[in-house]
Amino acid sequence: MTDDLVAAMAALVPDGVDPVVLAVRGDVVVIRVGEVVVKAHEPGADPAVLGARMRLAGDPRLSGLLLPPLDVSPVLVHGRVVTTWPLGRPVPERDPETAPLEEAARLLAALHEFKPADFAGVQPPSGAPHRFARTVADLRASGLGGDARKVLRAFATLPPVDAPAHLAVCHGDWHLGQMVEAGGWRLIDVDDLGVGDPAWDLARPAALHAAGVLDAETWGRFLDAYTAAGGAAVSAVDPWAALDVPARALVVQMAARALLASQRDGKPLDEAQEALVESCDRIVSAHPHMARG
Repeated sequence: MTDDLVAAMAALVPDGVDPVVLAVRGDVVVIRVGEVVVKAHEPGADPAVLGARMRLAGDPRLSGLLLPPLDVSPVLVHGRVVTTWPLGRPVPERDPETAPLEEAARLLAALHEFKPADFAGVQPPSGAPHRFARTVADLRASGLGGDARKVLRAFATLPPVDAPAHLAVCHGDWHLGQMVEAGGWRLIDVDDLGVGDPAWDLARPAALHAAGVLDAETWGRFLDAYTAAGGAAVSAVDPWAALDVPARALVVQMAARALLASQRDGKPLDEAQEALVESCDRIVSAHPHMARG
């Protein structure tokens, strides 16, 4: 992050106050200027694809589900793709008992009711499978051994990501950090918004539950609210029929990201991250004929 980038981002807000940096995640920079949030997306982000996602997020039919952007057209600032959003109140820090899990489940279930045919033109694909594949590729290129080999062997148990039989509009990277309160709870961060398999939107909490990081009661609250709202991603009778592969993929993705962050920051894994890596061992044990490496 550079001061020049932050200053140029802040200049997009007319008569704005001094900017406040809200988050720096890798190369992604998010600032607040008064009541406006300005985001510099990952280097190399395609403005045309992101623009299509922004137009989808700005569709009035989704305004009760997604926080609509202030402008559906991204702009370039210092060579970075930048978008602007209204300010919202984020989910309070980790308190499962007060977390808006039921609200999140209902938002996702309602989002998944929308199909590609509901919108004009070709909609962008959900970025979830691509994000997963890219993280695994980064881990392969890292040169890490040891735990990285466990994660890559777990990856080898996964079937190819085929075109799903059921297509819906998906968030693409859902977790509680992707929600704000702004006249009601809304989903934010549309970098992976698009058409795909809605089971991937449930895969992260499913993976955390499978790894023992998310307790059964909290997972049950979320899943029960989703199925009660008519969510199309899973069957209430056998939700794991749809969730097994996406959940395993998210265990691999989160474990890989944890190892890469540990290498980058020079910090050991925390307890939850270690549980994800150990879950990769269990995935291999359950699918020994498919594991390689």
